[in-house]
Amino acid sequence: MQLYKPEVEAQRFWNPYTQTMPRAELDPLHLRKLQTVIAYAYARSPMYRKLLDRHKVRPEQIRTLDDFVKRLPFIDKKEILDAQAVNPPFGDALAISEDFFHQRFATSGSTGTPLHIPLTYHSAELWGESWVYGFWAAGLRARHSFYFAFNWGIFAAFWSAYMGVRRLGATVISGGGLDSKARLRQIEQYRPDVILATPTYALYLGETARELGMDLAKTSISHVFVAGEPGASIPATRRAIEELWGAKCYELYGIAELGPTNPGCPLQGGVHLCEEWYHALVVDESGHPVPYGEVGEHIVTSYIQDGQPLIKYRTHDLVRWTDVPCGCGTTWLYYPGGVLGRTDQMIIVKGVNVYPSALEALLHRVAGLSEHYELHVGRDALNDFVTVKVEARGEIDENRYASVGREAEAVFKSAIGVSIGVEVQKPGSLPRYELKAKRFFDHRPAAHRWQLSGGPGA
Repeated sequence: MQLYKPEVEAQRFWNPYTQTMPRAELDPLHLRKLQTVIAYAYARSPMYRKLLDRHKVRPEQIRTLDDFVKRLPFIDKKEILDAQAVNPPFGDALAISEDFFHQRFATSGSTGTPLHIPLTYHSAELWGESWVYGFWAAGLRARHSFYFAFNWGIFAAFWSAYMGVRRLGATVISGGGLDSKARLRQIEQYRPDVILATPTYALYLGETARELGMDLAKTSISHVFVAGEPGASIPATRRAIEELWGAKCYELYGIAELGPTNPGCPLQGGVHLCEEWYHALVVDESGHPVPYGEVGEHIVTSYIQDGQPLIKYRTHDLVRWTDVPCGCGTTWLYYPGGVLGRTDQMIIVKGVNVYPSALEALLHRVAGLSEHYELHVGRDALNDFVTVKVEARGEIDENRYASVGREAEAVFKSAIGVSIGVEVQKPGSLPRYELKAKRFFDHRPAAHRWQLSGGPGA
């Protein structure tokens, strides 16, 4: 029998008690927390009271996890936007007086009306705590310093990471209001241990560094934490970032309106659900939980959104969940590969499910191709088809573009079993982004997009 050694566990886990709690204890704890947040939302949020009344569900009827799964309705972003529109900016979605707000965020509204996100001081502290689980597992402590390659604005983005660094007690160095060259000069000057950025921007800084004659692998950076889009859970992307910076790369997956839900596993192959502050289901297109090991839509409940509760919230993110024990030692749910794509970006080519993250990983197998790419999806009379536009690396002669493209097409065909077109572009021809990169361009008629985007139970 292996003896429990608290001094060892304290080194590995920020909270050894909850991070190693057996599932037989975690699930009853989740039920109590779910019952509490449902009762809170019903009592204080007009949006939730109307939703539950419409579905003829009362909080006291949720007596088991099975009741929660089968009886409680899902909620989607559109329903929150409709509730906020009653009396903008927060309307019927609000569950607490604005006197208690600590900070306000909003989504970009690039695809419609911005979603407003109120945050209390209590919520902000626990948003930060979610990051600390990942920081601590990576060996980061209060003595380290964190560089934020981030323009501080109304988008939640790396604000939650800032809250996490404050919670850890470490040093914050702000790169706000600077261009990429100035940020790199700051890194040379202040010598931070950690940089926080999107995967796209972490790689883009490499291009800027080359213009300056700067070797990022020789800077003080020992850890790169990325978020905002898939990256560090894709082995080839993680390797590209690690080779560029000469540092270990970790990620966190979060959703702005929910917070930082999934700190990365220290083994770097995926993310864990922060079961301290969140509950999750993974469901099929009918809204039924899929077996462990299968892919479905990530449905999340937050225990810490005091101002705007979210229960069984549809993220539209595709994940594969598993209950297989993770080598890092935590018992929290594990999603190998992180986020695989979105329900509205799902591609079915001749009956084969194609995930954008898988295509990104395969591109890295082809020598001469860079990390800058776009996926363009169209439809002919019978099937969806995909064309990948990807930049060549600078050392590749333009006369070789066609042959490199054919090599990439062969890799896709061998690994996935279907044909994916590849167009190799000149270096610098695709757009660059400081936050999330726009990778996915859907040219299909809306009626032909994947059914799951219609919603569980639709």
